[in-house]
Amino acid sequence: MSHWLQSVFDHPDIVGVLIIVAKTFVVYLFLVAGLRLLGKRELGQMTIYDLVLLIVLANAVQNAMVGSDTSLGGGIAAGMTLLLLNKGFSEVMGRNRRLRRAMIGDPSLVVNAGHLITSHMKREGVTKEQVMAALREHGITRVEDVRIAVLEVDGTISVVPNASSVMTTRHHYRALRLS
Repeated sequence: MSHWLQSVFDHPDIVGVLIIVAKTFVVYLFLVAGLRLLGKRELGQMTIYDLVLLIVLANAVQNAMVGSDTSLGGGIAAGMTLLLLNKGFSEVMGRNRRLRRAMIGDPSLVVNAGHLITSHMKREGVTKEQVMAALREHGITRVEDVRIAVLEVDGTISVVPNASSVMTTRHHYRALRLS
C-alpha cells in the first residue's frame, strides 16, 4: 500500500479511540451547558460575532477532543461520538419534561400591553433594538401597538398586535390599494 493511502486510513488503537470518545463527551456537555447559559437570543438571532464565536469555538475544542491525533479514525470517532450524544440527548429530552425545560427553557414575555418588560429582556440578553426589529418585521412601528411579544424558546420573537393596530393596518393597506 502506498504511503499516502496508508496515512489516510491510519487509525488510533482502541485506547486512543476511547480517550477521544471520553474527551468528546466532556467537551459536548461543556458546550451544551455553555450555550444554554448564553440564552435564547443566541439561537434565533445570530450576528456575525456569534458566527465568529462558533467557528473559533469549534477550532478551540477540536484539539481538546482529538489531541494530536490527526487520523481519519480519530476524526470519525469524535464525529460519531458527537452525533450519538446529540441523538441520545434529544431522545432523553423528548421523554423528560424537567430536563427539556431546564435545557430549552420557557418562552419569555418581553412586551405586555404596549410596555417593554426590561427585566425579562435583560435576563434573556435581548436589547430594545432587537425587540423593535421584530416588531417592524410584523409591520408594527410602536411598542404601544403591541398586546404581547414573546421571546420563544428558539430565539424568535412572536408578536400579537393590539386589535386597534390591526384594524389601523388593514385600513391603511386598503387605502393604499384604493389610491
